[in-house]
Amino acid sequence: MGLKGFSSGSRKNSAERIPANLPSALNLDGATLTNHMACCGPGAETIMKIALLALLGLALGAIGGAALGIGAGLAWVEIFKTTDFESYSGMLVFFTFMPLGAAIGGIAGAVLFAVVAIRDTEIAIEREPVRHRDH
Repeated sequence: MGLKGFSSGSRKNSAERIPANLPSALNLDGATLTNHMACCGPGAETIMKIALLALLGLALGAIGGAALGIGAGLAWVEIFKTTDFESYSGMLVFFTFMPLGAAIGGIAGAVLFAVVAIRDTEIAIEREPVRHRDH
């Protein structure tokens, strides 16, 4: 039984003991199949990049769409002379146009960012090294 945190290998003396959390103590090399590769596969980083960029696009699109929805609602109220009785025009802007703008903007932002992420991964795979011309 070895010390806690140290490997219990067959070492000659205690001076040669290596902490168990070092890769050499675990006998890991570059070709070893890790837990991440076993559960997620080789394309997991690409899929996560696309998903995270789509979520970023969803958030930014929702914020931008809500702002544009407020602007469209205010334009609607001014153009069509919506009554301001009991703040009807304000409720129209903030309960109709703003949520519609946020929903449309969120969907559009998520799709746009996902398409950009997908195209970026395709381009990155197909890129060739830049050749320098000799003059």
